[in-house]
Amino acid sequence: MAAGLRLGPLLRYVDWETGEHATVWIEADRPCTAEVRCLGAPPGEGAVPGEGDTAASGAPGTEGSPDDSRAGSPKGAGGSSRTFQIEGHHYALIPVSGLTPASSTAYEVLLDGRRVWPPAEWPYPPSVIRTPAIPAEGVRVSFGSCRWAAPPAREHDPIGPDALDTLAARMAAEPEGERPDVLVLLGDQVYADATSRETQRWLATRRDLSEPPGAEVADYEEYTRLYEESWLDPVVRWLLSTVPSCMIFDDHDVIDDWNTSASWVAEMRAKPWWRERILSGLMSYWVHQHLGNLSPAELAGDPVYAAVRATPDGTDALRSFAAGADADPATVRWSYRRDFGRTRLLMIDTRAARVLDERHRAMLDDEEMGWLREQALEAPGSYDHLLLGTSLPWLLPPAIHDVESWNAALCRGERGERWARVGEDLRRRADLEHWAAFPSSFDELASLVREVGSGPLAPSTVCVLSGDVHHAYVAEPHWPDPEPSARVLQLTCSPVHNAIHASMRVGFRFGWSRMGRRFGHAMARHGRAGRPVIRWDKTGGPWFGNQLMTLTLNGRSADLRLDQAVTDRTGTRLLTVDERNLTDGP
Repeated sequence: MAAGLRLGPLLRYVDWETGEHATVWIEADRPCTAEVRCLGAPPGEGAVPGEGDTAASGAPGTEGSPDDSRAGSPKGAGGSSRTFQIEGHHYALIPVSGLTPASSTAYEVLLDGRRVWPPAEWPYPPSVIRTPAIPAEGVRVSFGSCRWAAPPAREHDPIGPDALDTLAARMAAEPEGERPDVLVLLGDQVYADATSRETQRWLATRRDLSEPPGAEVADYEEYTRLYEESWLDPVVRWLLSTVPSCMIFDDHDVIDDWNTSASWVAEMRAKPWWRERILSGLMSYWVHQHLGNLSPAELAGDPVYAAVRATPDGTDALRSFAAGADADPATVRWSYRRDFGRTRLLMIDTRAARVLDERHRAMLDDEEMGWLREQALEAPGSYDHLLLGTSLPWLLPPAIHDVESWNAALCRGERGERWARVGEDLRRRADLEHWAAFPSSFDELASLVREVGSGPLAPSTVCVLSGDVHHAYVAEPHWPDPEPSARVLQLTCSPVHNAIHASMRVGFRFGWSRMGRRFGHAMARHGRAGRPVIRWDKTGGPWFGNQLMTLTLNGRSADLRLDQAVTDRTGTRLLTVDERNLTDGP
């Protein structure tokens, strides 16, 4: 039987140094050789190459910005890879070479020589690999976090339209319109602990949901169901096939409050179902998200990737890696760097790299923080914009920051053992685990940002991109004199598709208020918590809804736009609720 395409393709990495390389991720339904074949310039709007076609027809330049009249890469560009096997599933990360800078190139996917993508009668424009000019003139980055899979179109969506679906539908309807150069997805790509009713019905065919972990996922096979539910959404599937993506996990990719404290970890490890859950979570993240974050050169030097591909079944090798990552997180780095011309993105792992000893709590262990400093400070003057991708916001509403630092002081025993027990219970109930809950790490990041943003070679902006908190806002920090010369901003955007309780909306608004600040200061004094080394103010928001932020970075200029997915009498669309230039001052 011929191999079929089970999931994907996802366009993951596009090279911004030479404009010649990319990677495409797929899952097949059996072992095979997976191939990406480039077709040159994309066909006309809405057209799909015919079965067996090896060249595209129609006018070039139908994909991209309004002035995009690029020719495609030469026919013959592409690449192939043999699938590797994990838990009975078959994957490939296909290296694509021979691309031309400043081109928009339609491609197709073949398995054992038979074309499987795009499907017959596919209603969306061709999937393309869009490469930058070298040197690149600018980059457009869309980002957000927290996406429950959207229900099928025929079903009512109780939490409103999915912002990623809405973006994809707009792009498909306007193939010559604006599109991001990269999607930055800042955590909670899947919800292992909050499954849909359809998934729960499927889980019930496998096991008794009255037994732990109940309606949450239990093993690798169940994780694959979550990715299928999310990524087989047709218009999102097309979007991910044609816009490169950078991803990082947050807690719900594994479980709510993942690694919130040492006592939490000890309790979870005592549960009989936990080991399979954490190993499956790390394995599925490595396969579905982490591999695609890496460049072809990084993949070539990755010992785990080599081990998995060197055997007919890589399950044991990957499982061993996941067990080591869980036992000693310092041995694994999930963080990574991507450069987009003169914009540098550092995606930071704020979940697995934590130090949870109450007397020495840190968001990042010493090696991870050292890596972050090294990447941020390398070749000063070589980039105009630094993006720090961290799923958890660095700058929270001040009252919430003070409550988290108060809680951290209680948990480390500043007010005695009784208060420490109260603090731990509250930490878990209220999710008090952001950067503020790791005060030394908060101050260390503030110090690094100030160092990066100061001096004659400083970038124009340093932007901390975050999600998690199910609303959006812009905050700006201030240091004691001298201030950094770079514009420093916290840009928080969440959710892409989720909900927030009314009480939380009130709490976040209160957190920014003058009364909220006074309340927070009182809590911090009670806990004998020190004051942060910086102060900060909200300069935009809070905004509530399903939304995406987009940064347009060109030269030393930076523009920000916030779009919300709304449904009215005209249908579902993205509504721009805020636009601002970030380099013109507050």
